[in-house]
Amino acid sequence: MGQVISLAQQKGGSGKTTLALNIACAAIEDGMSVALLDTDPQGSLGQWFMRRRQAMDPGMSFSTSSAWGVAYECDKLRGQSDIVIVDTPPKVDADLRPALRESSLILVPVASSHLDLWATESVLDLAAREKRRSAIVLNRSAPRARLMDEVVAALGDIEAPRLVTMLGNRVVYAEATGQGRGVVEMTRAGKAAEEVRALWAEVRGMID
Repeated sequence: MGQVISLAQQKGGSGKTTLALNIACAAIEDGMSVALLDTDPQGSLGQWFMRRRQAMDPGMSFSTSSAWGVAYECDKLRGQSDIVIVDTPPKVDADLRPALRESSLILVPVASSHLDLWATESVLDLAAREKRRSAIVLNRSAPRARLMDEVVAALGDIEAPRLVTMLGNRVVYAEATGQGRGVVEMTRAGKAAEEVRALWAEVRGMID
């Protein structure tokens, strides 16, 4: 049976969808079969998938679901794919619980802001209540920025692991998304592709 990875964050704009689609492409490059499940009414992951489908063989399957249908969809997709990646709405309420319950791992993206950091604890608390493993991913980071240093320091007070790999604030992420691709498909030797591969290696190590 496949493993379910959910992307969750209360605050919008944290880069959940970008993280989800890039992990999916890295997993495919790694030889795994992947299914995407979009539970966010905004439908950004679905829009990316449809653009990808117009440009190429997508190389992965795609489904959508409301909160009450997540368990059914995850059960079905787990039987068809090695990895199921779930993009969730930017909120923490009862609608998020079904996705978290189905997850082998919950990734919580945090961008370089205190607002993102403050929004993280409620997601982690809900994951802990559901007894599901979670990890923080620093996204859209600027390593030399003082604010980034402050966010990293503050994360030390949060009882959740943080993945070592940070994704930088790079234009190529938006460019790849607009083309229905992941950065590993755009710049195989570029810095962004290296980041995503390293991040995927960490994620795979947590679910294997």
